[in-house]
Amino acid sequence: MRKIGILFGKERSFPKGLIERINGKSPEGITAEPVSISKVIQGDPSGYAVIFDRISQDVPFYRAYLKNAAISGTAVINNPFWWSADEKFFNNALATKIGVPVPKTVILPSRDLPVDTSSDSFSNLTYPLDWEAIFNYVGFPAYMKPFAGGGWKNVYRLENMEDFFDKHGETGELVMLLQEEIVFEEYYRCYCIGGKHVRIMPYEPRNPHHLRYQSDFKPSDEQYKRMEEIVLRINQYLGYDFNTVELAVRNGTPYAIDFCNPAPDADVASVGEENFEWVVETAANYAIERAQNWSEGRDNLTWGEYIKRSINRQELF
Repeated sequence: MRKIGILFGKERSFPKGLIERINGKSPEGITAEPVSISKVIQGDPSGYAVIFDRISQDVPFYRAYLKNAAISGTAVINNPFWWSADEKFFNNALATKIGVPVPKTVILPSRDLPVDTSSDSFSNLTYPLDWEAIFNYVGFPAYMKPFAGGGWKNVYRLENMEDFFDKHGETGELVMLLQEEIVFEEYYRCYCIGGKHVRIMPYEPRNPHHLRYQSDFKPSDEQYKRMEEIVLRINQYLGYDFNTVELAVRNGTPYAIDFCNPAPDADVASVGEENFEWVVETAANYAIERAQNWSEGRDNLTWGEYIKRSINRQELF
C-alpha cells in the first residue's frame, strides 16, 4: 500500500478535505492520512510515497524531517531543498530573465547588525548605500517587505524618502525588499498545481482578509490566456508542485507581484466554496498521480527548469 501523508499545522479544512477526497476516490493500492512522526533516524525512509507539506515553513524540525524523507525516495510536495533555498528577491530576479513583468525591486541589508556580527563583517558593503540611485530606480510610492516572505507581516507602504528611513528604522535584523508600487486596475491570485493546472481567481488585496476573494474582476479570454502562461512559466522554472502567483494588471499588463507561496491559503472560509472545491479536487488528483508514479530507490522530487538547465549546462535564457 502506497501512503500519501498530509503534514499540516493549525489549518483544518484543506488537510481534512484532501484526505477525505483522496480516500473517497479509492485509488487502487493508495491511501491518505495525516503524517505521523514518532522518530526521525538519519537515512530511514518515512513510510510515505508522497507527503503534502503545509507547515514546514514554520517548523524547522519538519523541514529537516522532509529532507530526510526525500533522500529516501518520498515525493515531497513541495521540494523541501528548493523551498529552503528560494526567496522572493531571487524570484523577481529570475522573472526578469524569463520574460515575466515584475515591479522594479531592490534588496536592502538589514537595518541592525545580525547577531554575532560587527561592522567589520560588512567590509564589502559601501556605506552609505547609493540611496539616490535606489530611490530613482524604484520610485515612490513604494512597498517595503521582508525578502523571505512572511505573509502580510512587516509590510510598509512608503510615500517618500523620509517615510522610508523612518519605517526602515523599525525593521531590525530583517532583510527587506523595496519595490515599486503597481497601481492596478485588476488583481488576481492564481493557484498552480503540478506545473500544469491553473486556477485564476479575482482577488482584492485592499479588502479585509475574509473578503479578498469577493471581487468582480473579469479578464478577457486573451488576458486569461496570457496570465495562465505567466503562471505556468513561473512555476515550471521554479519547480513548485503547489504555489500561488499574484498578478496585478496595470494598463493591460499583468505584473507578477508575489509568487513564492508554496503553502498558500486554501481554507474554505477565506477562498470560498468554489475555489476550495477546485483546489481540493485538483490537489487530490495530483497527489494520487505522484503516488502512482512513485518509484522506490530514486529521487521522486520535482526540480524546476532553472535547476535542470543549470545541471545540464545549457543556456538558461
